[in-house]
Amino acid sequence: MAAHSVNGMSDVRVGVIGTGMMGCEHLKNLMGLPNVAVTAISDPNAEPREWARLTMGDAFHRVSEFTDHRDLLESGTIDAVLVASPNFTHKAILDDILATDIPVLVEKPMCTTVEDCVSVVEAQRSRSALTWVGLEYRYMAPIAELVRQVHGGAVGDLKMLAIREHRFPFLVKVDNWNRFSKNTGGTLVEKCCHFFDLMNLVVQSRPVRVMASGGQDVNHLDEYYNGERSDILDNAYVVVEYANGVRTMLDLSMFAEGSRHEQEITAVGSTGKVEAFVPGDGQVFIGDRATRKGRSVDVSIDPDVAHVGFHFGASFLECKKFINAVVAGTSSEVTVEDGLWSVVIGAAAHRSIDERRSVDISEYGLS
Repeated sequence: MAAHSVNGMSDVRVGVIGTGMMGCEHLKNLMGLPNVAVTAISDPNAEPREWARLTMGDAFHRVSEFTDHRDLLESGTIDAVLVASPNFTHKAILDDILATDIPVLVEKPMCTTVEDCVSVVEAQRSRSALTWVGLEYRYMAPIAELVRQVHGGAVGDLKMLAIREHRFPFLVKVDNWNRFSKNTGGTLVEKCCHFFDLMNLVVQSRPVRVMASGGQDVNHLDEYYNGERSDILDNAYVVVEYANGVRTMLDLSMFAEGSRHEQEITAVGSTGKVEAFVPGDGQVFIGDRATRKGRSVDVSIDPDVAHVGFHFGASFLECKKFINAVVAGTSSEVTVEDGLWSVVIGAAAHRSIDERRSVDISEYGLS
């Protein structure tokens, strides 16, 4: 990739599409990278554009501002682009980006439906520029250590993986778009694609069956927008069976403020168990069946993380890895196929809840 001189330095010129909460989070990440210059932003709404201006401060003077992402893509001011717009806009924006040779990092979920994700996977095959999907939970220090331990044999043959997220409700977003499943893909796609990606990453096999139970029992029950009531689930159990025999489970509650840990992840195998917690106490715990004893492994946020942010430094590391791949011309660590399969499980879980049955992944025509 050709570098461009910005303020006398050779920087990767990055544009950000969507400057709401996560867009501004990524602006802070990008501003913390020494070889990056944010040169363009796009958002159809004036308020998020002002948030970008406030986030960047004096650095905003070198930024081109657009209301239409297509104008940003055609401006000639960027070498790479980051998409952090609402979920339901991802497909149309990606269609335009994938018709170019501009590298892109797109926030999760890649798209809101399996069909749209498949379309993106097919489009990516015909271009050389990378597409990176923003599933940054992989890069949280305790979770990354758990993955390393499991893949390194700490539990023997993996048999079970359990993820618990007990947290606060969905935050307020621009125009309340995240209050409706038609915009988000549903809670188990919008929020939980992170966890289904982790399951796929740890298990290293394809899901074959999903069984789920969930509902909207506490949150947003009295919220109406334009006469329509919010319909997003606030709790669920999801069990996933994999082709290699491993079983996984998600335990989600979004009315559990004050929990000691927001996420608890446990992997159990034939010889041991690994436990990780977010936010944690700086340790991952490894238990051994034979001795019935355990040990702790210290973990910490990478000291090179310039912006810790909402995800304990993970989204900064994600941006750093994306930029490094753009500069080096290497492939994405988190591919469009990863984006697809994280959405497939969420979609199947919603179908299981809606139709009160187990759902075979074969119903989606995927292999």
